[in-house]
Amino acid sequence: MVRIVGIDIPNNKRIVVALTYIFGIGKTSAEKILAEANVNFDSRSDKLSTEELERVRQIINRMYRIEGDLKSEVSQNVKRLRDINAYRGYRHSRGLPVRGQRTKTNARTKRGKKVTVGSGRKKAAEKT
Repeated sequence: MVRIVGIDIPNNKRIVVALTYIFGIGKTSAEKILAEANVNFDSRSDKLSTEELERVRQIINRMYRIEGDLKSEVSQNVKRLRDINAYRGYRHSRGLPVRGQRTKTNARTKRGKKVTVGSGRKKAAEKT
């Protein structure tokens, strides 16, 4: 396995796809990195030379915020929204959709499994 910036990159995958295993690097970013490093997009990750890997590592370290740094920045941004009592912070803290989606229907991913709620009064048969 090839190791780039502390992350194990899978073998036998195209290097463009393999770079997306790093948190903070998507397909477009991976293509830009490889174009700047003069690496063929179709080459496999385990077939790269040490020179090519080193060029890719240097570009990632120089230009991108990835993994732990990026995760901490995102969590600080959410915490800031909560601290200033912004609407988006409120939605984050309640576990609801943040970007204006409807919640009367849908939003099951954020809200969790559907729970049926009764009317709040007991049936007439149970009273007697």
